[in-house]
Amino acid sequence: MNMDTMLFIWLGIVIVTLVIEIITQGLTTIWFSIGGAVSALLTIWDVPVWIQIAVFAGVSILIMLLVRPVAKRIMSPSITPTNIDQLIREEGFVLEEIDNSRETGKVRLRGIEWMARSADGEIIPAGVNVSIKSIEGVKLIVKGK
Repeated sequence: MNMDTMLFIWLGIVIVTLVIEIITQGLTTIWFSIGGAVSALLTIWDVPVWIQIAVFAGVSILIMLLVRPVAKRIMSPSITPTNIDQLIREEGFVLEEIDNSRETGKVRLRGIEWMARSADGEIIPAGVNVSIKSIEGVKLIVKGK
């Protein structure tokens, strides 16, 4: 193949992989864009095709192995627990019978009254302790002890 053909092939690889990366935004093809760009430079310098292909594969793999873990860590959203998350697994006291079908139920937790619903649909009588399983909006989802 002549130099012009190879240059267009490498630039085509760069463009296609960049478009895929822009669409997916998942760090899936950017490595091949970089490898293609390096190989396009080698084409301009009239390096043999087999070396261009080897460099394309090597650069793409090397950059993916070195940069991807760091980039994923930086780009991935970290989940920051809030104060409300600290309530899960704590114990509350039922002030009003919890009945999901009647949409009733109140629990006192840390001195505050909360609306409550049963996690498994059981009716939980007033005057017992419950374990907080989750929080949905302003309601505690609880399980009887």
